Amino acid sequence: MKIKMKNKEELIIPRSVQQSIPIKMISPDGIFQLTSGSYSYVWKFGDINYEVASDEDQQDMFVKYCDLLNSLDAEADNKITIFNRRMPKTDFERDVLLKLKDDALNPLREELNTVLRAEADKTSNLFRERYITTTIKRKSLQEARAFFSRVNADLSKYFSELSPNCTNVSLDAEERLRVYHDFFRAGEEHNFSFDLSSAMRQGVSFKDQICPDSLVFQNDYFQMGKRFGRVLFLRDYASFMKDTIVNDLSTMQANLMLSIDIQSVPTDVAVKRVENKILAVETDIARWQKRQNTAGNFTSVIPYDKEKMREEVKEYLDDLRSRDQRMMLVTVTVVHVADTKEQLDLDTDSLMATARKHLCGLGRLFYQQEDGLNTVIPYGLRKIRAQRTLTTESAAVLLPFSVQEIFQERGIWYGSNAVSNNLVICNRKELLNGNGVFVGKSGSGKSFATKVEITSNALSTDDDIIIVDPDREYGELVKQLGGEVIVISPDTANYINAMGALLVMEDVQDPIRSKSDFVMSLCEQVREYEPLSASDKSLIDRCIRNIYMPVLKSDNSEQEAEKITLVTFREELLKQPEDAAKQIALDMEIFVTGSLNTFAHENNVNSSARIICYDIHELGSNLKPLGLLVMFDAITKRMNENRKLGKFTWTYFDEFQELYKNKYSAAFLESHWRRARKLGGLMTGITQNITPILNSEVGCAMITNSEFLLMLSQEKNERDALAELLNISETQLGYLRKNVVGQGLIRAGGALVPFVNDFPKDTKLYKLMSTKPGEKEA
Repeated sequence: MKIKMKNKEELIIPRSVQQSIPIKMISPDGIFQLTSGSYSYVWKFGDINYEVASDEDQQDMFVKYCDLLNSLDAEADNKITIFNRRMPKTDFERDVLLKLKDDALNPLREELNTVLRAEADKTSNLFRERYITTTIKRKSLQEARAFFSRVNADLSKYFSELSPNCTNVSLDAEERLRVYHDFFRAGEEHNFSFDLSSAMRQGVSFKDQICPDSLVFQNDYFQMGKRFGRVLFLRDYASFMKDTIVNDLSTMQANLMLSIDIQSVPTDVAVKRVENKILAVETDIARWQKRQNTAGNFTSVIPYDKEKMREEVKEYLDDLRSRDQRMMLVTVTVVHVADTKEQLDLDTDSLMATARKHLCGLGRLFYQQEDGLNTVIPYGLRKIRAQRTLTTESAAVLLPFSVQEIFQERGIWYGSNAVSNNLVICNRKELLNGNGVFVGKSGSGKSFATKVEITSNALSTDDDIIIVDPDREYGELVKQLGGEVIVISPDTANYINAMGALLVMEDVQDPIRSKSDFVMSLCEQVREYEPLSASDKSLIDRCIRNIYMPVLKSDNSEQEAEKITLVTFREELLKQPEDAAKQIALDMEIFVTGSLNTFAHENNVNSSARIICYDIHELGSNLKPLGLLVMFDAITKRMNENRKLGKFTWTYFDEFQELYKNKYSAAFLESHWRRARKLGGLMTGITQNITPILNSEVGCAMITNSEFLLMLSQEKNERDALAELLNISETQLGYLRKNVVGQGLIRAGGALVPFVNDFPKDTKLYKLMSTKPGEKEA
């Protein structure tokens, strides 16, 4: 009984709302003193994809969660809390909707905002936050801090084993107070502001910042300001509970908080208690048999209930001794809040019906609502006596996991979570590496998903966007977004100066060296029959220095450099006495003065536009290697310029598996996929088939260096390759089997989420982004 009653404390009747909050002292690092010598600490942890995992993976997750529960210190009290709340309208408008700007694109922003509002109305907008609270008795704050530091290391180990995305994050004082504030003052989340040092100087209590306007406790409910709440507890447990009970209880469409208090019993104490129970059961059976023998009934059979009790207690002892199970005292409490008393009663009935579906029973707390509220809120207290003795496996059935969500501030909308129906909002800039890959077979919605991201970026940020378009799919959209479409073709008058684009590309001591290296690569592309020799490279370097040395000494070096073309370079080659120089000049003739001289003129395209689409649809096989090299050069120059300005550069390569056929293109992609983050760039590859990329060593490295992966419908061999690479379960792969346009999986960091994007077809944006032939013609 000492274990059950160790949290018992002196009864204090609060005389104000502030006094109802059972916190005596707070520390900036998040350690709160609750009672004399009692300290608590809170960690926030993420979700895992338990619902959509295979049976084998679910079993593995369950075993690892049992290990986590077994790791909880028997000296401390632990509380696992699920905070289920709606996204405030102010947060939705701040984090999701696009801000209007002083330009001509506001009609598109307003239309996209209308789409986002409509999608939000379809969802519950309920988000679950998960916390684990540990409470310990210690003589001083320093001793408590040392204990929590050790617990933090243990939790980090076990949570990371559950899932890479299921990490535990310590909450400091401000973050922890925000949790309480958001519960007590739902709808006023944006008003919270607390600075501990400032409050101390002003003599302001932290409780004033988080408490509700009023708190009135009735016999079986309470009033919190203008709202009504009720605390329930799990009274009856089924002999066999499903692992979905907690998830089912916490999916109710209301602001709700569910807590599972877990108090581990030391193994030696638990074994002794069970042995005493066995002794009591055997004694009871012996007395029953003695009474039967005295009555002359020597053939009587032990009653079923007594025999059943004997088997269960012996099995329990075997679990403790040989199956690494621990005895745990568990209390489950739920608090839900509604705007009216009538709605509160309906929600209570709904919760009780959900519990009955699992053969369990929820009960109301009569005249204990305040104690119940202080129990369910993650302070670290347990004020009610409703404990149930369970083993580790039985306690682990109260699993707090469901499905991962992706919702990041200032992110882009990609669709809705196919399981929870919440919006999928991802900010690739916040990922460890923002590079991404869009993959999906033809007709699955791959190009449409890419255009949604491009449009959202163009309308919501000032970032630069560059698109390499081999199939002429993006031109109309880019024009509508105010961008520039550059058609690279021998049959157009659009010219990109191959020589003037790279004079000042980086902060290097010798910019001519970079220019010389580029021109050597260009000449190697031209001379396909044999590589450049050492003497050839020396000749090229000499000519480049002869051309650019006078320019560097000029006051207008950048302007003069732009006037230098391949014609200038070839003329300089012809001035050299070596025959090798004349041979290089002859090799380059078709690209300088011949029919493929697209890159031998001064630049006449708007290469400084914020959004650029390089249309290479008509770039023939002879000009393509050179064209790609010049285009990649221009992209590199833009990324370096933007890095100095602190701007991000989004670069999209459609059908980028084709770029591997050229060694210079493959080298560019491999290099920039590694370096893009340092340059403020976010590289994106778009392809139908992932297998050719994974079969390439360079391609596989690019995929592993991409934290963002959007996958749509795939054929079996492609699905198998992705499953092996990303450890995708059979259930999750089901979203890649269905031939549903816009449905698939998104991986962002450690989260893997099934999603669906059903963009409204009666919008201007849909008509701009659609690539279906019939719709495009219409």
